[in-house]
Amino acid sequence: MFALLVAIVALLPSAVAASHLPQAHQDYLQFAEAQPLAPHPEPAYRFQAELHHQLAAWVAQRPGVIRPFEVGQTAGGRTIWGFRVSNPTDEITTHVLVFGGIHALEWVGTEVVMDLMDSVVHRPPPGMELVFIPLYNVDGRVRVEGDLMAGENRYRRGNQANVDLNRDFASNRTSEAIWRHLIPKRYTTSPGALSQPETRALTALAAAEQFDYAVSLHAFGGFHYFPWAGRWERPEDWQEFLKLGRVMEWGEVEHAYKSRQLSRWGFFFRGLGMEVDHFYEQYGTRSFLIEMTRSGLHPLKPAEWSNSFRLYNPPDPAPHSQRGMRGIRQMLWFVARPEVADRWDWHVDPPAKTRVPND
Repeated sequence: MFALLVAIVALLPSAVAASHLPQAHQDYLQFAEAQPLAPHPEPAYRFQAELHHQLAAWVAQRPGVIRPFEVGQTAGGRTIWGFRVSNPTDEITTHVLVFGGIHALEWVGTEVVMDLMDSVVHRPPPGMELVFIPLYNVDGRVRVEGDLMAGENRYRRGNQANVDLNRDFASNRTSEAIWRHLIPKRYTTSPGALSQPETRALTALAAAEQFDYAVSLHAFGGFHYFPWAGRWERPEDWQEFLKLGRVMEWGEVEHAYKSRQLSRWGFFFRGLGMEVDHFYEQYGTRSFLIEMTRSGLHPLKPAEWSNSFRLYNPPDPAPHSQRGMRGIRQMLWFVARPEVADRWDWHVDPPAKTRVPND
């Protein structure tokens, strides 16, 4: 992958050639060009510099389709980059958010975002604008990259302030479940709602955009989770969530993930202050949290069991990221074509008759 990215760098436009682009495009291309590429110990995954060089190539090649912007700043003062993708000739009727990397060690989610972008940049779903944030917890990623380069095995989850960003949102921050007394660590949140600049930036974006759908990519588990995470009761439109989950399952085809309300993953579990509840409660966004892979650890390789990076990230992310990409892409094209969605009875129709053509 490193050799491929070096080749991509050679194709990036010079500052003079890019001067005709909008200022936001120029700013991002300059930022990406300044990111130094170097070999690293996880060549199947993209380090941050490689991500940005790939993204810059798309921005330069299809400036009308993909438009970079600054989502906000991290606790460490780094920029969180977002990318709007749509057909510039379409009237936009559906807005979708897709983001990955909220937890520092969960790299496979970012790979899914990149694979999905690669697909839709060349063929955006009709009438849809997608907002992609490939790498949300930038500070956490930088720390893990440093650990890998130093050969150090460290468990990291939070941002530079060591706050778990997915326990920092405003919705469902408390629970009356009796299990909170027995397993209190499962019921913790951040010090206060929206205490971190990363969550404030994402909340401001969600409030401004009023997304119809949102997908947050994590690892590991093999589930499409939907609200509620912090409440046991069903959301009012839980059957619609299951319907969309089934669409993703059929898009994934083999070894598909299951779809489930997050708080019902286990009778003792509640996820407090999570993004999936916040988007749904605050803005009515149909939100999914997808736990990619079923871990990267091998049951017959006990020497790897303590490897924090491998716990979340399989040695080869490609089959997992492609599976995740196919499932999400299937859902995007499904909601972009209401003439298909409206006539489909998901309880009885077999997959072969309902898979939306999207290749």
